[in-house]
Amino acid sequence: MPGTTSTPDVADLVSVRYMVDDVEKSIAFYTEHLGFTVRTDFAPAFADVVRGNLRLLLSGPTSSAGRPMPDGAQPGPGGWNRIHLIVDDLVAEVERLGTAGLTFRNEIVSGPGGQQILLGDPSGNMVELFQPAAR
Repeated sequence: MPGTTSTPDVADLVSVRYMVDDVEKSIAFYTEHLGFTVRTDFAPAFADVVRGNLRLLLSGPTSSAGRPMPDGAQPGPGGWNRIHLIVDDLVAEVERLGTAGLTFRNEIVSGPGGQQILLGDPSGNMVELFQPAAR
């Protein structure tokens, strides 16, 4: 349903814009699987979803952010920039999301700071799920 819901003031949020192919599919992905809530929904052009102090702007092809650049380049989804979500149990999250039919870009990677895996959203944008190392 187009409109707004009651959420924190936008000035108190950290905003990241993702170009997406389908705003409605992206809303469903982030709300159903990653714990975001809808802040505004103006699909098919635009929506924003929030999780804590993170505001994710989902800009579709018909949004103002999707307009071609002066040189003709067309903004689009994908790339290696990503949001970074901390989880308590990475293995359990991978199992839960895999059971839901979601696609991972890689296997769990371990490093000195913890473990991570990259989850692709419906448009190919990356979401890093990260479990910090025990200290």
